[in-house]
Amino acid sequence: MNKVILMGRLTRDPEARYTQTNNTVVSTFSLAVNRRFARQGEERQADFINIVAWSKLAEFCNKYFKKGQQVGIIGRIQTRTWDDDKGVKHYVTEVIAEEAYFADSRRDGDSSTSSFENTFGTSFGAGAPVDSASDFDVSASDDLPF
Repeated sequence: MNKVILMGRLTRDPEARYTQTNNTVVSTFSLAVNRRFARQGEERQADFINIVAWSKLAEFCNKYFKKGQQVGIIGRIQTRTWDDDKGVKHYVTEVIAEEAYFADSRRDGDSSTSSFENTFGTSFGAGAPVDSASDFDVSASDDLPF
């Protein structure tokens, strides 16, 4: 089984690009994930993990995720290799995102964020409907079932 669950802060805004073959959107970003333990007398360290999201999830990440924001990512580890122009083989290991979640308790400075998102967070992943990114418009006067 290949399953990764990460929670960390974005080190930069997601970067979107499109594939040449079928014009599919792909979004890449990096998460700073704190290590669980720190050595005595040292500061807590973080690992910087590259994340890749595809299609609708990539559009969601690119639109809503910003540098410094805490997010949760569920996905799988993937390793790929390629040869550069000089014939040198390169290896990269990255997480292919399958689900993405807001993990901040609240998003400061974003006046467009609804009280629902501030209180409960918002998710967009494999189990969500394809167009769910636009379904999160909840006003303060809406009755919520919980």
